[in-house]
Amino acid sequence: MPVSEEIWMRLEVRLESGAGELRSLQGWLRSDPDVRRSAETEVRGSTPQPGEMGTALDVLQLVTGNGWSAASFVLALVAWRQTRPQRPRVEIRHGDTVIILTDCSPEEIERATTALNAAAGEDRDA
Repeated sequence: MPVSEEIWMRLEVRLESGAGELRSLQGWLRSDPDVRRSAETEVRGSTPQPGEMGTALDVLQLVTGNGWSAASFVLALVAWRQTRPQRPRVEIRHGDTVIILTDCSPEEIERATTALNAAAGEDRDA
């Protein structure tokens, strides 16, 4: 899934709901000009966690490139979540960094953006 010559961040997004919601989120992100311009998305199976068997289509993988904005990504996630009747819990993973969006308060959005910016900075420095 090359985005540009310099791929600098790979994220996994999980929802408490199923693959249908992930596909909805993927479509939403693909329609956002800021996200579409700087990232590629793919719904795929994830590696089972300890005690789980097999894989399922339960991860939205996002590969970012130059020009990616953590703030735009988080705001796009929040906007999508607000359109959902059940407003699922959103988990974003990058390496050891795990970010959970539950109520999408301004404080939660700021924490998520700060954590993603920090993770991106670590990737660039590596």
